[in-house]
Amino acid sequence: MSPSDSRDTSAEDKVIAGSKNKKNNTGGKNAGRSGKRPAGRSAARPERQQERRPGNVIAGRNAVTEALRSGREIEKILIADGSEGSISKIVALAKERGISVRFEDRRALDRITDEVHQGVVAYAAAAKYSTVDEIFACAKDRGEDPFIMILDDIEDPHNLGAIMRTAECAGAHGIIIGKDRAAGLTETVAKASAGAIEYMKVAQVTNIARTVDQLKEKGVWIAACDMDGDEYTRADLTGAIGLVIGNEGKGISRLVREKCDFVVSIPMVGKISSLNASNAAAILMYEVVRQRGAK
Repeated sequence: MSPSDSRDTSAEDKVIAGSKNKKNNTGGKNAGRSGKRPAGRSAARPERQQERRPGNVIAGRNAVTEALRSGREIEKILIADGSEGSISKIVALAKERGISVRFEDRRALDRITDEVHQGVVAYAAAAKYSTVDEIFACAKDRGEDPFIMILDDIEDPHNLGAIMRTAECAGAHGIIIGKDRAAGLTETVAKASAGAIEYMKVAQVTNIARTVDQLKEKGVWIAACDMDGDEYTRADLTGAIGLVIGNEGKGISRLVREKCDFVVSIPMVGKISSLNASNAAAILMYEVVRQRGAK
């Protein structure tokens, strides 16, 4: 993850974006990125998060070891502090596959499962992950410019599921999420997606900021959803586009935001100054649909 991803996500959850100030500021382009697209600044505010309780819990040393060896999609592994012996083998297997391992108080594992866990619990994914290349291949197969959602540490599984549902309906080609401190493809996400998890390609990456750079190298323009940018209806969202939605608590990380080509805002006219992450994402996705249809 990028250095800015070490921010404290335990603060009161925040909601994504828009600005009550209709006079938006704009800024310059990123180095080497010239064109007609605008840039600006942004912010976020709190929303209630749901406790992460992914389904498909695998408990016990042998069970977790065999799940790793079989190639099963694993979200993360929790290990009780002080665990020894065959735990080192599990940690090594997880490291080989790039799976997140966290050490927790044993009581935390006791709360997750009633099974005898022997100091280790793994969370299996509810669906298979895709790759970024497969997302581009999907766009190519449809004969369309890439349309990609980039979620910068969205933690609430209900938000991820809702965004997947809208993305599928809006014709997005895929969603990119981070590996650490972010919701993955759990049973809760599957349910919230209302079936979209079966059709929407989701790529899980180690570093969102680096992936943004790679998308830009492939000709994708990256728009951050935050405050103080251009009103979203005035921004050019046609062509190859990636929309960044930030964490519920802290918004888009500083490094990721700096790498975006421009910032778009959703104007707020009521007393509440911002929207839930999945609602903001839905508005922007359908603006992409509108602009593409108007071409």
